[in-house]
Amino acid sequence: MVIGVTLVNVVPGQEKAAYNELINVNGVKDVYHVFGEYDFVVISNVEGLSALNKLVDTVRESENITATQTIVGAEL
Repeated sequence: MVIGVTLVNVVPGQEKAAYNELINVNGVKDVYHVFGEYDFVVISNVEGLSALNKLVDTVRESENITATQTIVGAEL
């Protein structure tokens, strides 16, 4: 299993729409609205790096998302 922590920036004023899209992406476990440099922290749990790449690609396809930064972790 691979755990992904993706930091997400969205188009100003589109936070609710972005949130609704993020929670419906397959593999996303939690979405937290945060304040600071990023707008959301997305926690995902998928089978491997390929699946994580697909998940992040799906997130980036949204017109409401302007940037992402992903941190990868693995269960020991």
